Amino acid sequence: MKHNNRYIYPTTKRELIDGQRHYDINNGKWKLPSVTTILKATEPQEKQDSLAAWRARVGEDTAAKITAESANRGTAMHKILEKYILKEGYLDLTNVGKQAHNMAIRVIEQGLCNLTEYYGTECTLYYPGLYAGATDLVAVHKGQDAICDFKQTNKPKREEWIGDYYLQLAAYAMAHNFVYKTSINKGVVMMCSKDNYYQEFVVEGVKFQQYQHDFLRRVNQYYEQRKKSKDDDGQNE
Repeated sequence: MKHNNRYIYPTTKRELIDGQRHYDINNGKWKLPSVTTILKATEPQEKQDSLAAWRARVGEDTAAKITAESANRGTAMHKILEKYILKEGYLDLTNVGKQAHNMAIRVIEQGLCNLTEYYGTECTLYYPGLYAGATDLVAVHKGQDAICDFKQTNKPKREEWIGDYYLQLAAYAMAHNFVYKTSINKGVVMMCSKDNYYQEFVVEGVKFQQYQHDFLRRVNQYYEQRKKSKDDDGQNE
């Protein structure tokens, strides 16, 4: 897979503001909430209740352990894939690293094989004044420009379970299209379970556009919530 340097992606800093991840864009011109920050802050009550029920069912200690292991495995897999794409040597001999390596191999053999070129990896993308985030890969997938994200999972997933992943891809595509005047209308989730089962989910066309509209509604909800919180704080002073 060859690198096409058509687009120059910014170098940014991440920081926490009121406990939420933000991106410092253009040396402080904007400090924008991350895509995941917005999705977390506007998470539907049903999803919050479902997560709380799971934590209660398995116990807080077990839930924390599963969450930490998943995060570490995902970070390791992402690192291996990034280094592979950049053609840089990388070796992680920890138990987590070995497991992540096997997962990454599945993504390479069954997912990256469908890409002919890429524009950037670990790309920071931002929509001026609204939000920012980092996508794993902007590439050409089966002849079409696409936003691609790598995901690890404890067990295989159904498409109806990954709505937030599609919202992330939609957000990154809108940001890319606005800043770089592109027309990306495709998102690809390349997912591998800890048992090395690979799944690929593609969202495009009208369905992808609907997720873009849905994310913009979440952005609007986020800023309305933030404004209300500031107004309430002002009244309490």
